[in-house]
Amino acid sequence: MGSAVSYTGIALLTLWSMLALYFDLPLAGLRVPALILYLLVTAAIFYLAKRRAYRFFGCLLCATSVLLWWLTLKPSNSEPWQPDVSRQASIEIVGNHAVIHNFRQCDYRAELDYTCQWFDRDIDLTQIRGIDFFMNYWGSPWIAHTIVSFDVGDGQYVAFSIETRKREGQTYSAVRGFFRQYTLISVVSDERDLVRLRTNYRQGEDLYLYHTRATQAFSRALFLNYADMTNQLFGHPKWYNAITHNCTTEIFTFQTMKSRPHDWRILLNGKADEMEYEQGELAGDLPFTELKRKAYVNPAARAADKDPQFSIRIREGLPGFTSAAR
Repeated sequence: MGSAVSYTGIALLTLWSMLALYFDLPLAGLRVPALILYLLVTAAIFYLAKRRAYRFFGCLLCATSVLLWWLTLKPSNSEPWQPDVSRQASIEIVGNHAVIHNFRQCDYRAELDYTCQWFDRDIDLTQIRGIDFFMNYWGSPWIAHTIVSFDVGDGQYVAFSIETRKREGQTYSAVRGFFRQYTLISVVSDERDLVRLRTNYRQGEDLYLYHTRATQAFSRALFLNYADMTNQLFGHPKWYNAITHNCTTEIFTFQTMKSRPHDWRILLNGKADEMEYEQGELAGDLPFTELKRKAYVNPAARAADKDPQFSIRIREGLPGFTSAAR
């Protein structure tokens, strides 16, 4: 049993180290040679070391060397970014007034055919009334993308989407998401951009929309937390990681969320809506399975499409919205 555990550990360390070299070594031409060299060195350790402990510590030393190099890699805001993430939002707060700089509004003709506009948007913090959130699935029911949307009055919403900031030519890869391939970006936009992209133009994505029981005071505090995070990313880039630094885990680092109980569904965030329901955070007096079924928003989003009242139309008839105190 001990031998099996040791060799499994060695195999996992070797695999991680080889993938780190292959994905993250800055000089592309050296990636395959470095991977092969690492494999040859570990094979030599196994061949030359006669005792299991020597093999284990030799491989551990190799993996530690790769890890120490890997930790020196620094994220940057100066890259040839894709057009939809070419600008970063920042938020200026003065009293009860907020100005969102580089508020994004993309008009889509297809998933990869779009035109983006960027402008300043003024928000009266005293008008923030509540919080809704979207769960975006594209495959596994265990993993989802979270978009948090703030009701700012008059049927208007400001949505935050913590995403991977991709360079030109990059696509998202779940495997690459465990390495230093992407930085984080806080996209601040309206729902007709962030939601319609996923429901009307991307294939195989499903969105669910929930209204929370958040008070006005909590909603404003969380908005300020998002503003602070957005400003931090503007000045200090941060690596994305599919497990530790993503669209959901970052939310639970906010000051207003630190009192919330720890739950494994923060990591396997496809079940985060179920977690919120069990903690009494979701409006709508229905069993969870029924609430989720009715929260499915793709058909309404496709029907609303370019309607200026997009946010109002996708909420019509959804549980929790008409009965919730606004």
